[in-house]
Amino acid sequence: MARFFYSLLYAFLLPVLVLRLWWRGRLNPGYRQRLRERFGILPHRPPANGLWIHAVSVGETLAAAPLVKSFQVRHPNVPVIVTTTTPTGSEQVQRLFGAGVYHMYLPYDLPWFWRNFLNALRPGLLVVMETELWPNLLACCEQRRIPVMLANARLSEKSARGYEKFAALTQPMLQRLTTVAVQNAADGRRFLDLGLPPERLEVTGSVKFDMDVPPMVQAQGAALREQWGAERPVLALASSHAGEDELLLDLYPRLLAACPQLLLLLIPRHPERFEAVTNAVRSRGLRVQRRSSGSASEQTQVYVADTMGEMLQLLAAADLVLVGGSLIAHGGHNPIEPAALGKATLIGPHHMNFAVIVDNLQNAGALALVSDQADELLEQLQNYLSDADLRSRMGAAGQAAVDANRGAVKRLTELCSAHLKL
Repeated sequence: MARFFYSLLYAFLLPVLVLRLWWRGRLNPGYRQRLRERFGILPHRPPANGLWIHAVSVGETLAAAPLVKSFQVRHPNVPVIVTTTTPTGSEQVQRLFGAGVYHMYLPYDLPWFWRNFLNALRPGLLVVMETELWPNLLACCEQRRIPVMLANARLSEKSARGYEKFAALTQPMLQRLTTVAVQNAADGRRFLDLGLPPERLEVTGSVKFDMDVPPMVQAQGAALREQWGAERPVLALASSHAGEDELLLDLYPRLLAACPQLLLLLIPRHPERFEAVTNAVRSRGLRVQRRSSGSASEQTQVYVADTMGEMLQLLAAADLVLVGGSLIAHGGHNPIEPAALGKATLIGPHHMNFAVIVDNLQNAGALALVSDQADELLEQLQNYLSDADLRSRMGAAGQAAVDANRGAVKRLTELCSAHLKL
């Protein structure tokens, strides 16, 4: 009954969802493209019994990449389908896999859209990356006896409280999951408390520790440093959100006084913010250069990364990385990437989405917590920018911690193979 009323409300709100999609297309035209897929009408019909992986956007797609590649090595003849929700996720799929996978947008969560979609797709297994649960999707998979695995699953205390408020929807969804492969035991306990049968829980660790740093990345980072000025200190704000760039820009003149020639590298999380961030720099009278317009020079004070797919090489060129989404109440972003690159890594107080990973890296001496208050943050940034030995120790500890926590991809690949009976 709860799902019936959910579907009724969803159908009522569907025009609003479509209009929102169209509105977002003002800044990113990709939202207005391939709309038929949002209604379950596929552009192509992959072979049946393939591995279907859903990754919401860029972060989830990057997390899924090692699993996709591992599975394809083991089962090269099994088709792999990757769905995303956002155009940036779609672009990331194309960048990572090219024609090696089938890509579609995930349809809206209504039964009749799923009927068309699943009739065309006919998957052997659905793997949902992290935690994106849709009641009608899971119900339709159950009806068709399609196993569903939640992979690299995480569930913060805040999210668990949210799901608990809608227990009439949450419990049936959890009952329909074949396997929940969680990042750690604490997340697992929260799933069990919400009603997941214990025999369906697997603790596999985080796939994000299995990230591969391409051999060329460090060389690309070194080349960028030569262009920027090899001796200049570089502070990167990675995956930033509104309010975070502005905070760093306001601190920049005071940082510059203590750290002459400092280059501030801003990497906004969303492409639609590229222009706003650039304007924020200009409004403060600082010399700015956008990545799409060329490399930073020794005269550049702020470098805005307004391209996609270059995060690793940009971070490889930094001395100190502050992880975005953590200076505001967003929940933070993945600190493993800079740690794997051997970079001293900082994160703000709002990191609930990566709490266990943050604790792991912090205990290893690879990461430090910083304040979201301007004066305290200024002092902390000055301390780390002025101490090269400390940054070097943190970077080495980060690489060691990442290496020590690898192994989730192998276990998830085995689970996929078992569910597909390969």
